[in-house]
Amino acid sequence: MKEQQFASDNYAGVCPEAWQAMQEANQGSAMAYGDDEWTELASNGFRTLFGIDCEVFFVFNGTAANSLALASLCQSYHSVICSSTAHIETDECGAPEFFSNGSKLLIAPSHEGKLTPDAIRTLVLSRTDIHFPKPRVVTITQPTETGLVYTADEIKAISDVCKTYHLKLHMDGARFAHACEFLQCDPADITWKVGVDVLCFGGTKNGMAVGEAVLFFDKHLAEDFDYRCKQSGQLASKMRFLSAPWVGMLKNDAWLTNARRANESARYLAEQIKDIPNVELMFPVQANGVFLKAPEKVLDGLRERGWRFYTFIGGGARFMFAWDAQRSRIDTLVQDIKECSTLI
Repeated sequence: MKEQQFASDNYAGVCPEAWQAMQEANQGSAMAYGDDEWTELASNGFRTLFGIDCEVFFVFNGTAANSLALASLCQSYHSVICSSTAHIETDECGAPEFFSNGSKLLIAPSHEGKLTPDAIRTLVLSRTDIHFPKPRVVTITQPTETGLVYTADEIKAISDVCKTYHLKLHMDGARFAHACEFLQCDPADITWKVGVDVLCFGGTKNGMAVGEAVLFFDKHLAEDFDYRCKQSGQLASKMRFLSAPWVGMLKNDAWLTNARRANESARYLAEQIKDIPNVELMFPVQANGVFLKAPEKVLDGLRERGWRFYTFIGGGARFMFAWDAQRSRIDTLVQDIKECSTLI
């Protein structure tokens, strides 16, 4: 078995709860295309968790979840306001534009990845003539790509601006569970109760093999979304294998336990390296990611010792932790950071 790496939380395996549920769903046959008991159980599980009768859809990955959700909110002549570091802008290969038949992304400057009401308002009011794509949706990432978490008050302030200008509010929740753990709040408190219309709830980064859930809190916005999923190749014929793991994740709050383990691992690394010379945190550690700023010699030293990490945000080393992060392996990373810091 290879030594554990922390370059991405996608490196992790499947957690026992999701695996067990998939095994149970594999007993015998079941109706296809979502007409099975597992999909119904998972959908009702989300309705119970959020305390609202929402429409629930299951797709294979986050790119599809975000892109199809945004496409359902836009016409081709509309635009989507997002942070300059948003995943839909930097890491989805133009999929939101493709599936919406050309809706333009309007990029707002952001502080450490967060959108603000003022930034949204500035973009909305910058052009109001017919020659400019009409703003229709605001999308926020929870947590942001820098690992910061929007509070309920921050989301409410963004929602208020959206309501003023008749915009819909979409949340990219690839690591939504980790935000809930950090805030110690109910999922409803940072979604529909503060004005979020659509949430893409990430499962892959929270212990599942594959699969994301798209939740429409405003059910009218979900009209024909099933057709959109089918057209885009996201309607699984054996849907129970996308939905069943969610049953395991929602049962006994495994989704939250997994997020807690991941977040605690990130906080542990941050605490252990805080006094190491030539190394500093780029952002506060709030979710399951740690961004380290260090001289290139330090980063090269870590690479030479076999560590993998990304430097695509601000040039610092990003370490991401999943539900299965090994404390002993984090200790090895800490020791290597200490030793590499002496190379300067």
